[in-house]
Amino acid sequence: MDMNLQSKKALITGASFGLGKAAALALASEGCGLYINSRNIDSLHQAAAEIKAKTGIIPVCIDADVATLEGIEKIQNQIAEIDILVSNAGGPPPGKFLSHTDSAWTESLELVLNSARRLTVLFLEGMVKRSYGRLIYITSVGVLQPIDDLVLSNTYRAGVTGMCKTISNTYAKFGITANCVCPGFTATERLKRLAKSRGEEMGKSPETIIESFTAKIPAGRIGRPEELAALITFLASEKAAYITGTSIPVDGGFVQSLI
Repeated sequence: MDMNLQSKKALITGASFGLGKAAALALASEGCGLYINSRNIDSLHQAAAEIKAKTGIIPVCIDADVATLEGIEKIQNQIAEIDILVSNAGGPPPGKFLSHTDSAWTESLELVLNSARRLTVLFLEGMVKRSYGRLIYITSVGVLQPIDDLVLSNTYRAGVTGMCKTISNTYAKFGITANCVCPGFTATERLKRLAKSRGEEMGKSPETIIESFTAKIPAGRIGRPEELAALITFLASEKAAYITGTSIPVDGGFVQSLI
């Protein structure tokens, strides 16, 4: 299916590895122009080289910390306009409610919610003027079915979800869609860290913990980053113009709710 993205430009944050990198590669495979972001310029260059080798698209690399005002300003100084924003922030540290300090809550607020808000502020007005925009926020199934030792993520990604839904209501008339994609247990470094943390708490190996995750998934396996990326690519396209205000799980059936 041709997504008609050859004339579009996208910014993907957290794009040097994992879900962000998979999203960048999928969009580039459709001919979309790319700005990719992370804090580490070396890992960004490695991702850019892989994307170029596989798709022919040469991404523009922007090393910036989106959890800071300085990082947002750096992005603003290097990008005039985009058609597609894929807002992706690395997950806050795992832990149960009483294990987190005030500073952990503040840092997670900046990383997850404020980064998404500030990036949206940067580019939304231009999307309104051009009567086209795709706002895609990578959240988590934790906003649909909270995960006990991911309270920071559950809390602030739920905030992103509320922001996204409100934006979708206000800006749909300008040809702008806003959606959240909700990865379940997916084969990323984040999953490894979660398995290690939970394993240390329970006296079990990370491999055993990942097996316990898998046992809860009707599909019987952990997800692949490219499976989330396929949904992102569709939502970025003109074909998804009537889909807005949603939170779509990509989780192999992990979330058990009807809606």
